[in-house]
Amino acid sequence: PEVINGRTHTATVVDLSPWVEYEFRVVASNSVGIGEPSRPSALLKTKAAVPVVAPTNVSGGGGSRSELVITWEPVPEELQNGEGFGYIIMFRPLGSTTWTKAVVASVEANKYVYRNESITPLSPFEVKVGVYNKEGEGTLSSISIVYSGEDEPQIAPTGASATSVSAAEVEVSWQPIAWNRHTGRVLGYEVRQP
Repeated sequence: PEVINGRTHTATVVDLSPWVEYEFRVVASNSVGIGEPSRPSALLKTKAAVPVVAPTNVSGGGGSRSELVITWEPVPEELQNGEGFGYIIMFRPLGSTTWTKAVVASVEANKYVYRNESITPLSPFEVKVGVYNKEGEGTLSSISIVYSGEDEPQIAPTGASATSVSAAEVEVSWQPIAWNRHTGRVLGYEVRQP
């Protein structure tokens, strides 16, 4: 802080964070040095303000068929700027112009799940997450691309063949399923004996 003239008995402290408790001390100084600090003032909380820090690490994906799962890193308490803090989730199918908006009225929330039977598996969505409190709506994150939940593979592997290796072993082979929106990410195969 800047040095204040010795005849001045008040000062305005600037660049404080909203909705945070502070206490203050005053020290006197002269050409010889700095004296002992005063006793701390009573705690004083600054006024609330609209939040300005958006959630980080907005991502998601996974979930079940017909679900869009959106996740984010919660905003720390010291950056919430007031009471009644929560999150605003906005999303739209990639290429659409209309945003769907949802509100999560929980300080600790880090996930939102949108369920709708019309969502096709592995559909890309543009997603952004913002913040609000009793003072108003704050900043939104930048847009992230999140994919809706997968469905079970709709295509069977092709070219299955079996070769006898020994009296007790058979080697089974097949053509892998290529990744696409209808198959999703194939995590494994199951070999069954009819």
